[in-house]
Amino acid sequence: MILGTRGSALALAQTQMVLAALRSAHPGHHFSHEVIHTTGDLRQDLRLGRPDSGADKGVWTKELEAALASGSVQAAVHSAKDVPTELPPGFHLAGCLPRAHVEDALISKLPGGIAGLAAGATVATSSVRRACQLRHFRPDLQVVEIRGNVPTRLQKLADSDTLDALVLARAGLDRLGYDTSWLESAAAGPDAPALVPLPDGLEATLLPPAHFLPAAAQGIVTLEVFGHDPVRDGLLAVITDQSAWRALRAEREFLRLLKAGCHTPIGLLTTEAEGHMTMAAIVFPEQPLATTSPLTAHTTGSAHSPETVAAALFHALA
Repeated sequence: MILGTRGSALALAQTQMVLAALRSAHPGHHFSHEVIHTTGDLRQDLRLGRPDSGADKGVWTKELEAALASGSVQAAVHSAKDVPTELPPGFHLAGCLPRAHVEDALISKLPGGIAGLAAGATVATSSVRRACQLRHFRPDLQVVEIRGNVPTRLQKLADSDTLDALVLARAGLDRLGYDTSWLESAAAGPDAPALVPLPDGLEATLLPPAHFLPAAAQGIVTLEVFGHDPVRDGLLAVITDQSAWRALRAEREFLRLLKAGCHTPIGLLTTEAEGHMTMAAIVFPEQPLATTSPLTAHTTGSAHSPETVAAALFHALA
C-alpha cells in the first residue's frame, strides 16, 4: 500500500505515524509513501483566511485525490480539519489515528499567555476561526494573516519587529517534537527523543479549549480513499481509533448540517466519557469584523450515535 501525503514537515511526521501503525498491525504487508505537492503548498499567495480569497479547503486535497483516483496511491493522509465536509463522488474517509490534544497554543515573545499580551498587540494566524476567537476574547488585539509551515511561521515570528505572537495547534507542535513547557516531562529518561527547541525568544502557552474551542476535527489524522476495496479498507480499519472516529463523524456531520464552508468560523469541542458524547459549538459570522455576537450551543447524547448528537447540537444552535 502506498500512502499519499503532502511534503511539509508536519504532513511527513503524521504519515510516519500512520506507517508505523500499519507496519505494527500488519507485519506481513509492505507500506510506503509518496509526496504530492498540493495547491495550498505551491500557492503561497493565496489568502486562505479570507472569504473573498477564491480558495477553499480543496487546496490541500485535490492533487491527493487525483492520485487516489489514478491508483498511484491507495490512501491519502490528511489533517482531518483540512478535509472538505463534502467529498467528491467516489471518495470517502476510511479511518483515523487516535486524536491528539485539541488545544491551540499561543507562541509569544513575552511570558503570560494571551493575558500577557500588551494592549493592541499583533497576533498572526492563518485561521479565520482563530482570528474571530482572538478578537472575541481580546477585542483590542490586531490579528493578521500568516502563511507557511510550522517551522517557517515560528521563525517569521522570531524575526519580526511587528508580530508579538501567533497561534498554532498544539498537536502540530507535539508531533514535530517542539520543546514546550507541557512536554518537559516527555524529555525525561534515557530513551526519550530529543526535543526541538523553539526559536530563541519565543514561549508557548496553551489556550484552554473550553473557552477557545478548537477547529472541527483538530488533532485527528485521517485517511481518504477512492472506491471500495475490502482488503485496503480492512487494513485501515484495524488502526482506526474508534473514539476519535466517532468524534470525527460527529463534527463533520455538524459542519454538513450547518452547510459550513471553509471560511465559516466555527469552534467545536467533543468529549466522550462512559458512553456519553458531549459537544459544544461556537459559530461566528463569516465577516471577520462583524459586530454580531457568535452563536453557541451545547448538548450531550449517546457516543454510539455521533450523527444524532451532532443533529441535536445543530438544532440547539438554531
